[in-house]
Amino acid sequence: MSGIGGKQREIKDFGKKKVGLFSGKVIAINPSIEEYKEVLGIDLKEDSKATEYIGESKEGNRTVRINFWLEDVKSKNRFPVGFFLEDKEKENKDKTKKQYINSVGATSWADDPNNLPDWFKGRDYRVAKVGEEELYTFLSNFLGKLDLRDPEAVLSIEWKKLMKNNLSDLKNQIDGEYSQNVGAMAEVKTTEDGKEYQSVYNKAFVPEYALKNFKLVDYSKPEEQAKIKAKAPKDRKVHEKFVFAITGEYGSKNFFKFTELADYDPAENIVSSNEPISKEGSDY
Repeated sequence: MSGIGGKQREIKDFGKKKVGLFSGKVIAINPSIEEYKEVLGIDLKEDSKATEYIGESKEGNRTVRINFWLEDVKSKNRFPVGFFLEDKEKENKDKTKKQYINSVGATSWADDPNNLPDWFKGRDYRVAKVGEEELYTFLSNFLGKLDLRDPEAVLSIEWKKLMKNNLSDLKNQIDGEYSQNVGAMAEVKTTEDGKEYQSVYNKAFVPEYALKNFKLVDYSKPEEQAKIKAKAPKDRKVHEKFVFAITGEYGSKNFFKFTELADYDPAENIVSSNEPISKEGSDY
């Protein structure tokens, strides 16, 4: 006897851009062509440059792009969050200070290493390279089960390995003993020529447990952001530091929402919308 029946399968549209907060599980790091197909389900075109991770800066320094692929634990949407490293010491614009990084990925600025804070100098440290601060901010969340307060803790990837795109130390941590889901912000970037791209804010993240706070308070409201800004940095809670990082002077310039991950509506984005900006509405 023949027949056709059963529950209709759910079809998810992964082509739509998304914005909002999500809890992401790291499923791949700088995937190879084979991993793109086997892990991410993506067949790359023959001329694709997706796996060309090593490059060169305008100054002639070697650069490496590190992509962590995050899978939203709810929707199963997948997003790459990228970090660009350059084999160059990190200095301020007028070259009067350098950034330093210690053995657990914490950073601090100083005009002289002798002027670094004592809490920072309690561990081994060196001059940081361009892009390391952002990378280790992510790693401290991805490997959040590692107790960085422990005097014996170490969170440091050999720079020469990173510059060779040798990421075995990081890839071994996928589903490892220190790994955990990462709270991240999906956003949409609009270029000068009007093109829109899916992006993930790469300078701030939160532990998965902290996402519950965004259901209690609407941090898109200016008054809530002002409350956070008025607090001393040491008094800000982990999710408040995340809000401050995204909304502050050096925060995101892209379109984002402090709500749960959802489909992107171009009409809500002033940059891409053809609608006039209302002087009386909340979009002004």
